Amino acid sequence: QVQLVESGGGSVQAGGSLRLSCAASGIAVSRACMGWFRQAPGKEREGVAGIASDGSTKYADSVKGRFTISKDNAKNTLYLQMNSLKPDDTAIYYCAARSFAMYCYGPRTAKNEYNYWGQGTQVTVSS
Repeated sequence: QVQLVESGGGSVQAGGSLRLSCAASGIAVSRACMGWFRQAPGKEREGVAGIASDGSTKYADSVKGRFTISKDNAKNTLYLQMNSLKPDDTAIYYCAARSFAMYCYGPRTAKNEYNYWGQGTQVTVSS
């Protein structure tokens, strides 16, 4: 059974940083497509960043240069380093995994391409 457990959310002032973690079990982050998504109140869930098996990454335009997705294969954990946070970054952040294949050939940020989701962690950025 696949489980994804996010942690690291919290409240921070604009310009600050947070690091989200996603501990995975039942799936290997080394092989699966992994991603971070977020959902603000009244808005659709949107892709923030994705990472492929070879470590290649993809980011939403709104976070490029500020957020970094990474993974530790030995710890089976996915990370999202968020710097220069803005109030618009306020949302619930979700970790996601795609298990349809044994290898992920390219990073993905479309929510319909993922089939496992964590419970989410709240990030609040105040001005």
